[in-house]
Amino acid sequence: MSRSKRSRPDVSFSIRRLGAGDVAAYRAIRLEGLANHPEAFLSSAEAFAEKSHAEIGNMLEALTVFGAFTPDGLLAGINAFLQNEGSKDRHRGWMLQVYVRPEFRGTGASKALCEHLIEHARGKVIQVHLGVWSENEPAIRLYKKLGFEVYGTEPRYLYVNGRYLDEHLMVRFLDRDAAQQ
Repeated sequence: MSRSKRSRPDVSFSIRRLGAGDVAAYRAIRLEGLANHPEAFLSSAEAFAEKSHAEIGNMLEALTVFGAFTPDGLLAGINAFLQNEGSKDRHRGWMLQVYVRPEFRGTGASKALCEHLIEHARGKVIQVHLGVWSENEPAIRLYKKLGFEVYGTEPRYLYVNGRYLDEHLMVRFLDRDAAQQ
């Protein structure tokens, strides 16, 4: 992390679940993330751009998508929580779609979003999983600080811009003592 980012003060963000009234803002930030960081997401910007307003609204209903908003109402970042639904795996949840706009990186937005999602997951699941591009060191450092640990690497998970990319699989056990993490 650069020295300037380390010295940036935390900004105050309000975190809330996105709903039907947030479709346009969600579409814009999700497209931005997919277009600017194709290595970080399974979905493509082209496929997402084809989704209708109604499809995105339905997705916001099905997923629990959180947004970090600045005091002036700008959507600075997003993440999503998905709980497995099977009788044998509903104890597991997933953190997905983590993205913070570049101008808000280093301000505490990512940490605030992740902490909010983890608190939301408590009482619903006993562990939260995520996948992260193996070369995304800032994200990996943040997740480790939040108690996630790498439990595997999926080789050649994605093929982007002529190159294969590996993905680290990480988990945080919510039912364990903080000291054990």
